[in-house]
Amino acid sequence: NSIYVTLSEKSDEELAARTREFQEKLKSVRDSEEATATVEGKSEKELKEQVIASEQEVLEEILPEAFAMVKETCRRLMGETWKIAGQPTEWNMIPYDVQLVGAVVLHRGKVTEMKTGEGKTLVATMPIYLNALTGRGVHVVTVNDYLATRDAHWMGKIYERLGLTVGSILNSMSKDERREIYNCDITYGTNNEFGFDYLRDNMSLAQKEQVQRGHAYAVIDEVDSILIDEARTPLIISGTVDNPTESKVKEFKPMVERLIRQQTSLVNKFVSNAEKMLEEEKNDEAGLLLLQSMRGAPKNRRLSKIFQEGSNKKLAFSVESAYIRDKRLHEVDDDLYFSIDEKSHVIDLTDKGREALSPDDHEMFIIPDMGEMLHDIENNDSLSTMEKRQETEKARLLHSERSEVIHNISQLLRAYSLYEKDVDYVVQDGKVLIVDQFTGRILPGRRYSEGLHQALEARENVKIERETQTLATITIQNYFRMYDKLSGMTGTAETEAEELHSIYGLDVTVIPTHEKVIREDHNDLVYKTKREKFNAVLDEIAECHKRGQPVLVGTITVEVSETLSRMIKRRGIPHNVLNAKQHKSEAEIVVRAGQLGAVTIATNMAGRGTDIKLGKGIVDLGGLHIIGTERHESRRIDLQLRGRAGRQGDPGSSCFYLCLEDDLMRLFGSDRIAGIMDKLGVEEGEVITHGMVTRSIERAQKKVEARNFSIRKRLLEYDDVMNQQREVIYSLRDKALHS
Repeated sequence: NSIYVTLSEKSDEELAARTREFQEKLKSVRDSEEATATVEGKSEKELKEQVIASEQEVLEEILPEAFAMVKETCRRLMGETWKIAGQPTEWNMIPYDVQLVGAVVLHRGKVTEMKTGEGKTLVATMPIYLNALTGRGVHVVTVNDYLATRDAHWMGKIYERLGLTVGSILNSMSKDERREIYNCDITYGTNNEFGFDYLRDNMSLAQKEQVQRGHAYAVIDEVDSILIDEARTPLIISGTVDNPTESKVKEFKPMVERLIRQQTSLVNKFVSNAEKMLEEEKNDEAGLLLLQSMRGAPKNRRLSKIFQEGSNKKLAFSVESAYIRDKRLHEVDDDLYFSIDEKSHVIDLTDKGREALSPDDHEMFIIPDMGEMLHDIENNDSLSTMEKRQETEKARLLHSERSEVIHNISQLLRAYSLYEKDVDYVVQDGKVLIVDQFTGRILPGRRYSEGLHQALEARENVKIERETQTLATITIQNYFRMYDKLSGMTGTAETEAEELHSIYGLDVTVIPTHEKVIREDHNDLVYKTKREKFNAVLDEIAECHKRGQPVLVGTITVEVSETLSRMIKRRGIPHNVLNAKQHKSEAEIVVRAGQLGAVTIATNMAGRGTDIKLGKGIVDLGGLHIIGTERHESRRIDLQLRGRAGRQGDPGSSCFYLCLEDDLMRLFGSDRIAGIMDKLGVEEGEVITHGMVTRSIERAQKKVEARNFSIRKRLLEYDDVMNQQREVIYSLRDKALHS
């Protein structure tokens, strides 16, 4: 701050000239280290480590002045207006002291946890400017293209004033455009763009086709989303396979649809019989029928209604425990055509299902033992050498055909039973597009592997694209470990501090808020059915709209956002919808979300990085009100949604509306919650707010988080083995290209 006071007398040109002086100083340090290393005969690795250590010493030395220059530039920009993502925006920010603390933490390669609305994007400008002075490039990683473009235009003015170059990488850019952006001092983009460019560079056949120039320093915005949530899926570049999956999937589609109709009818019969048995108090028989229904069609509506009575769900689980104890669970499935395990995403075809699919050819689902067949052929002395070759080829063909039949039928069953349109994917322009469950955004160019995507295309009657094979892959974890220095920021990292430290070596530092958070977070309201829950949400929206208080309604899926939109329309309330289908108008919708009487329905898209400014007079009405229509399986996503309100000391409020039919409750804890509701004597239509229920929901979320952590850990263990090979091959390849 003492340096900042003295800078007001200097002109913009003098500040830009000071930037050049810093760059020259760092270059001379680098040159002298390289000269010393050559004399001492140091290896390439030792030289790199020595250069980085010397650079960091110089950066620490010039840090106070560099940060003061950024702060002074922010002051000079005050009152200026320019277009950001198509919206004219006035600059009104100068870093506070707590933001300077956050900036120092980021420069030192740590994660800063700053509450939402504390200006993380501005905090990052200081360490980004400082580290860009090395000339080795800084990568700023955001969760989506909208934020990459917005931040490059918004914060880019600071860097440009100080004499640095800025650019943002977008999905639609050509190789030449990408190379130009990577050559800027500062490059904004999503983790997918950076990761895929790295893989493409290592597949290129000439040096001029490569676009990146190394991995010096990365600042990750919403670090928990990128390094934790997205780390469950590796980055994969694939190419098409000459395998006509289309005809096979189409051939089996009618058979699978018929089987699903038979299973639905069978489960309806089981549910109806279970209801009779419950009336007659034949609990053991009822429990078995309920368990079979749950394993045959877990989302069956009548079954969900029966399970609203907590005792019924407990009954089904106790029968299941008894069968598992006696190792007889397969007997439960014998009456079904196939069984579904939602938690592990597995579908098992039973003997009854195989019989229904292929009554005339019982061999269709038996994969022959290849070793045994080859052994028999080899030891058959009556066959000539030529005949043995022909028989071996026939055996391989039979094995491959049967495996493919089982695989295609299994993927079609998964497509119909485990994946929901407008939840897991959307159909646009005749294409099946995957929706990211954490951000609610479409993932362009991503496809499910192993024929699942083709099965979904067959289900939706769109063109079936060719199957793909993996050409190059890397996990998010191993990509970001390549950077010489890594830091990140988010409003919600403390819950994942252990994972960030053990996998990435990143420590989390919590930065205090500039203004006290005065948002009111109400207890969760739990209902028995979705119908009651949505009616309560509509009443709350109507109440807020009537008094002019803006409302942001958070949903987990596109489907729920559209259902709510239709219900609100019937009540005649004007509103905006922001989901994977309407993402083009995102900036405009976000700008209007804090105005008088605004009602905005959004999927998780509006949860991260979006700054909702309050209109005139909104503070007196209580600020922005947040309504969550369901708990996400990750607690951090719920906190991000809450954090859209009550930013920078503004008032605000939030409340989550839940029901026993929600996926999280159904899969991970509603038997316990339903039991509590039974004990408290909650009738249909009544609402429950109880600390015990909120704790049970958080326990369910912790269960899912622990399961997701083990998935990420396993993925990383597999990739670590490949990574050793990848590093050796890619470095040899790179040397060959640059020699």
